[in-house]
Amino acid sequence: MKTNSISACITTEKVPESREFYVKHFGAQVTFDCGWYINLKFGNASSTLQFMAPQQGQTSCNQSGLMYNFSVPDVDAEYNRLTAEGLQPVMPLDDHPWGDRGFAVQDPNGVMLYIYSDREPSDEFKQYFKI
Repeated sequence: MKTNSISACITTEKVPESREFYVKHFGAQVTFDCGWYINLKFGNASSTLQFMAPQQGQTSCNQSGLMYNFSVPDVDAEYNRLTAEGLQPVMPLDDHPWGDRGFAVQDPNGVMLYIYSDREPSDEFKQYFKI
């Protein structure tokens, strides 16, 4: 798989506390914040960390709440390749108003792997981008 970047997303009830901690102690810059999901940038653009509040209907076998985000040039091609190889998505391929098209599978440890390509966010979500 050709990736643009890989980052970790942690599902937690403590999104605001996580934001404050990393901004205060590690100099993170907030690049997106809609309340239930934040993206933090450290130094260069490829060093990021995300925090997300649990979402209704979200499937996760991983009690730690860890998710890896894989940014790819062509999410549809990756979806077709991975499903042809027998992987079953735990989140369907879909366009999301926050600015991506993506799907998720799980690794053998139950870690969610979210695979996506960037898209133009809807007007509703454009306001949350900080940079």
